[in-house]
Amino acid sequence: MANPPVMTVCLAGNAGKYKMSLPVGQLLLRGFMSGVYIAVGAALCTVCGTEVAKYLGAGIGKLIGGAVFPVGLIATVLTGMELFTGDAMLGPLAAMMGKTSWGSVFRNWFFVYIGNLIGSLAWAYLMVMGPFTQGALAAAEPNAFGMNAVAIAVGKTLTYKSVGNIGLWSCFLNGIGCNFLVNLAILLGITAKEFIGKFFGIWFPIMAFVAIGFEHCVANMYFLPAGLWIYQAFPGIATKMVDGKPWNALLNKFGGLTWGDVWLWNIIPATLGNIIGGMVFIGVVYFLCYRNEFPEEHRPGYVPPSTTVSK
Repeated sequence: MANPPVMTVCLAGNAGKYKMSLPVGQLLLRGFMSGVYIAVGAALCTVCGTEVAKYLGAGIGKLIGGAVFPVGLIATVLTGMELFTGDAMLGPLAAMMGKTSWGSVFRNWFFVYIGNLIGSLAWAYLMVMGPFTQGALAAAEPNAFGMNAVAIAVGKTLTYKSVGNIGLWSCFLNGIGCNFLVNLAILLGITAKEFIGKFFGIWFPIMAFVAIGFEHCVANMYFLPAGLWIYQAFPGIATKMVDGKPWNALLNKFGGLTWGDVWLWNIIPATLGNIIGGMVFIGVVYFLCYRNEFPEEHRPGYVPPSTTVSK
């Protein structure tokens, strides 16, 4: 069973209204939990994708990573947590429908972003100190999963840095593509009325964005710090040689990875792209598509009739 498209948009507006009205404590707490959930999916993607491309090819490696990543958004949506990239569409949609103010939208974005960041960093620390190293920070290098975490972080930062300003533009565009698909998943999750429909409605677009290689700012709040912390614990991997060549050419070329690389060459442009992808390419487009078909109570400027009973 599924809601018709116009009702899906109306329900998305109602969801945005609810989310924009949450108090700060709830935004931070729910944002923290969603950050953890997205990081769980990202960690699973790292582990399941380790060395797959070496044996089955790059495309299959991407497919496997994409297939397991959606657990984070499925958990977020079905348990009612707060994710910045989803609110980048739901908040503006509610504002355009007259259900909330733009001030409430920006307030939501600010505190949910912080909550997502804290949750992602917490899970990154857990993975770095646990499965990726088992706490053996005095060893020569981390295990294969930890090495893959570094490779992912380098691929999402130094790849862009190596080509300069066009790299920032590329990351920004990858952010747009990502949140176009993420918010398509949100809408499909709202469209479906049953659990199995919500599951697959969310799963397919999220699998697609990960397999394609788009950039999700909250997932990268996990991917990049995890890789950076492992590099900082094992700086020798920057000069590690394999068959006479650097283990990672970009890490070797730039002499390592820094927090500046993390923010400038990925999270900031990816965040801006995510906002445009969700707010404009989904929120604005679907509002314009269906605004003339909204039931009266969902139209901007609607004032409910007075419930006062005259004597």
